[in-house]
Amino acid sequence: MKRIESTQNALVKHWKKLVTQRKEREKTGEFIIEGFHLVEEALKNKEQIVQIIVRDGVDLPLLWAIDDVQTVQVNDAVAKEIAETEKSQGVFAHCKQKEVSETEMAAWRKVLLVDAVQDPGNIGTMIRTADAAGIDAVILGKGCVDAFNPKTMRSAQGSHFHIPVVRGDLDEWIDRLQDDNVKVFGTALEEAISYKEVDVKDAFALIVGNEGSGISPQLLAKTDQNVIIPIFGGAESLNVAVATGILLYQFRG
Repeated sequence: MKRIESTQNALVKHWKKLVTQRKEREKTGEFIIEGFHLVEEALKNKEQIVQIIVRDGVDLPLLWAIDDVQTVQVNDAVAKEIAETEKSQGVFAHCKQKEVSETEMAAWRKVLLVDAVQDPGNIGTMIRTADAAGIDAVILGKGCVDAFNPKTMRSAQGSHFHIPVVRGDLDEWIDRLQDDNVKVFGTALEEAISYKEVDVKDAFALIVGNEGSGISPQLLAKTDQNVIIPIFGGAESLNVAVATGILLYQFRG
């Protein structure tokens, strides 16, 4: 097992950049996850793991099949450099983002499109919800927080390893989906019907947007239908992740 004890080690510096810098994650296509649960989920897709990082004194579960996975032992100082949580469990994984082929993209028939949602907790919850609802992919448009931000990863609880999450131009994706006879639904008050009136099941795309400003008018102009979730109490609106969950499950039928 490899061991690193210096915070000045080049690999440790790289790990820290992956934790703290979006541009480093985007440039390299790599990211860091932290905690037993996330690493266990990553092990279901071992080809994405570059190495597992373990702090001194931490024992990995005996049931983990890691004989063919590189493991790096680190001291407390190095672990603190890359820990993002206050009470770190002392186990991390350095991972590669999964590449998605054009052939895979062409087969997507149930898609969540996200426009300019900036809260990592909401993005992570939406990824997790889309995974639970059996959606084919999540596409994050301009203005969205990074899908591989540590807070997003924690909120998604490992769903990044189950469902494709990609960045993309939502304008182009709407055209592409509509060309493939996939109906695109927006969430807005204008010319909207109740979400309960939608009956699609087989193929649909749902666009959700920033809680403050909603979906951009440019994208809304291209939707096949806008839907609304009624508010029965005094709340002004629903949290975007909660609304996404209601709609995805309704559309799944």
